Amino acid sequence: MSKKVWLITGCSKGLGRALAEAVLAAGNQLVATARNPELLKDLIVCYGHQVHTIALDVTDEKAAAHVIKTTIDVFGKLDVLVNNAGYCTINSIEESSIADFRAEIETNLFGTIIVTKAALPYMRKQKTGHIIQVSSMGGLLGPGGHGPYTAAKWGVEGFSEVLEKETKLLGIKVTILQPGGFRTNLTGISSTGPDRLPAYEPTVGAAARIQHAYHGKEPGDPAKAAAAILFLANLEEPPLRLLLGSDAVYAAEKNELFKIAADHKWRQLSISTDFDPSVP
Repeated sequence: MSKKVWLITGCSKGLGRALAEAVLAAGNQLVATARNPELLKDLIVCYGHQVHTIALDVTDEKAAAHVIKTTIDVFGKLDVLVNNAGYCTINSIEESSIADFRAEIETNLFGTIIVTKAALPYMRKQKTGHIIQVSSMGGLLGPGGHGPYTAAKWGVEGFSEVLEKETKLLGIKVTILQPGGFRTNLTGISSTGPDRLPAYEPTVGAAARIQHAYHGKEPGDPAKAAAAILFLANLEEPPLRLLLGSDAVYAAEKNELFKIAADHKWRQLSISTDFDPSVP
């Protein structure tokens, strides 16, 4: 496996942290970002000049451009960008304020768009690169209580599929990761509405209780996910999408079968909307 220069957003915890450690342990060079780079100091202690840490709010365009430029200045190139930074809240759509929607979509969707756009000119000139977008099962399903998060992740999916079509002839690869439940702190720190309307207790309330009960019992191992991502980054032809975790595989299969059945049920009504050239 050739050594690469990586840039990973959101390295202070969770999957981003596990991946940062795996990337460095494999001998690669890394620019590790976090809102608070003080949380990354131990990486410097362990890996010295192999790692460069820097502050990044992914919603800040100037900061993103600075981080990409710094990566090129420090290591001479950028081979792999992993847009990992994000967060998740639990609340009903009705009780989530527009400000809540904007904040979560700014980080989870616009953060991905901003950092990707900052990296593209460099990768285009290099004629090589791999952009790995951390989506979610929320990018495939519409779980109750996750309106802002799901809206953002569906946006990441569509944006990244277009990106792959536009850049595949430029030597740039794109992979969308769709993790299920992993033993990170995403579930544990997800916030809930403090005064939920009783009408949403059977749906959103139940979803929140299930998610918090799931915390610490998720089937996914972040270290194994990191190993899978390292493997992907060394493939000549990586997949556009990759499910991570057995729960993601089973849920995606069930969801696809449900959609196929629904499309078949309503097929004739769908087809009936075509223009009929025989009608004057």
